[in-house]
Amino acid sequence: MASTPGNQKATHSENSQGKKSQHAEEAIFYMNCRAAYLTVLKSSLENIKSKEQLSLVLQQAGRNPSQKTINRYWTSQTSSLNFDDFCAILKKEKPATKKELLEAFGKIDTDKVGYISHDELCKILTTRGDKMTWEEVASITKQADFNCNGKLDYTKFCELYLSTREQSCRAARDRLDMDPRLRQQHFGNQTENVPEEITLPVSHPSPRACRKPHHKLAKGDSRAPSRPSSAQSSKASSSTTVTVAASSSRNTKLIIEPDTMKEWQCAQSRGCFYLEENGEIISHKYRLHLPQRSALCVTIKPLRIPQAQGKSCPWLSVDTALFILKENETQENLQLVGFTELQNKEMFGWRGELGAGVYWLLPFTTGCRLRKGKSQITGEAKLVWRDEDGELALTKEFRAALLDVFETIDLDGNGLLSLEEYNFFELRTSGEKCDQEAWAVCKENFEMKRNELTRQGFLDLNLMEANDQDGDPWDLWVTLLSLGYNRALEMTEACPFVIDLCAERCRPRIKAISLEAGGPQLSRALCRSVVNQGEAKVLDGSENIFIHTYRSGSRISSVIENKSENKVIIHVNNEQSKNCLNNRGLTVFAVEVAPKSMMVSQHVMALNEQEEWIYSCVHSLVC
Repeated sequence: MASTPGNQKATHSENSQGKKSQHAEEAIFYMNCRAAYLTVLKSSLENIKSKEQLSLVLQQAGRNPSQKTINRYWTSQTSSLNFDDFCAILKKEKPATKKELLEAFGKIDTDKVGYISHDELCKILTTRGDKMTWEEVASITKQADFNCNGKLDYTKFCELYLSTREQSCRAARDRLDMDPRLRQQHFGNQTENVPEEITLPVSHPSPRACRKPHHKLAKGDSRAPSRPSSAQSSKASSSTTVTVAASSSRNTKLIIEPDTMKEWQCAQSRGCFYLEENGEIISHKYRLHLPQRSALCVTIKPLRIPQAQGKSCPWLSVDTALFILKENETQENLQLVGFTELQNKEMFGWRGELGAGVYWLLPFTTGCRLRKGKSQITGEAKLVWRDEDGELALTKEFRAALLDVFETIDLDGNGLLSLEEYNFFELRTSGEKCDQEAWAVCKENFEMKRNELTRQGFLDLNLMEANDQDGDPWDLWVTLLSLGYNRALEMTEACPFVIDLCAERCRPRIKAISLEAGGPQLSRALCRSVVNQGEAKVLDGSENIFIHTYRSGSRISSVIENKSENKVIIHVNNEQSKNCLNNRGLTVFAVEVAPKSMMVSQHVMALNEQEEWIYSCVHSLVC
């Protein structure tokens, strides 16, 4: 039945209200960020210069960062963080709710009496999850309200904790409201647009991350904060529109020609993208050695795990890419020699000729499809059980998950784990390495072949860990969560992949060398690939700022190039795009670009590849 004018008007009104609500939330978030930032710094254009400043600003925003959290964002390569970096961190470090805090305490209070002892609290905080020092624990327990029996009413403690954070956030906003000088500190001529009827939300502290590993944030490709659409007071702008037909991104040039390559020598390595708690993506990095000049074919694609047949495999839709860089003596500013721009279904590839030497292979995914999910898990899978004799055993579901894990960490695919392969697993799950002495102990207790751990040995190793904890699955869950599994034993926050290399005149050798974020080398290579291959548009009215847009297979990437002597802030608006998703998860946001530099604006893919999608983006100069 055709819609009536009244129904159409109601639908239009609902859509309008929805956009207003989204813009209002963006405005509120931005104002809260600025209020916290200006509590510590004099201007939103001033940079954070130290770890101590970063910690203070995060605390003013209602977060409770541990030292490991600070180290995640302030690495050895970090000299400063700007306001956009700070907003991006707040987007990733979500504040905790009272329910989440009480649930955390409830896991300690196994008797459900509402109290925990001083000794229990100290033991948990110093031995599990994001371990604290005794000094940090002492500073907390001094403020906690322990009764004469040394017990803490953790419900009251949580209420006190949250109210203190609320007061800190409110004080920052009040200071902003009362100081006219601070209220005027906007980017460009932007004006605040917070509806009068909206009550500002209260910030709560962020929980300590339960995952063990913490990796470096890739500086220079920060996921910038959202901005209200009303912020467009631009001095210059550029608009780009690309229409992509349904499923056309899946049908590009054939990468491999079996008839011409059947005599070529091949090598292979597996790896994995892991999604961190803060939204950052880390992966294995590789070194390739070519003994002599040769034609080469390189491909990368998501790994199909045999044991996963019949299961949901969300990682198979994740986009993958590989950047090839030539190593030099200093290992700085490595030269980009190629990247996988050819596509055949889920496989991406590169073909060309390389001279003899050593190259770096840097895997990449946009993050459009490898991202934090919003689905709720109704129940937690059981990992262990006891038989009739009271002996612990792994459940069928947990065994299957562990065999899938084995496939992803068996980098050479030979069905065995070498010490080197096992150490990548250990670094990811515990942050530590297994030395030769510990490996010898493993050899005495678990099945090995040729000094490598078998699948059965790997299963037995995890069973031993369960026995060491008397059946408590806490540490087992820490391992699974760090490997991208959810509580239903589904791998939703990781994407295993496989790299294949074929050389015409020599045998290529590939070796995994690290497991970390892409870093500046990948950021530079990514920007350079877009600038070299993409379409460039100058911002109207600003001859020194260029927007480069490049479509590579199933994705569109844009890079902002600032050739001026001053840093610029670019407002990015995707509101006219259709059937799209981007790596930032935001329709409207802003990016700050340093003088004489380039920065990724965004990566965009189809939300549904079976339908046409339209990328329509306006980049505007704010200041």
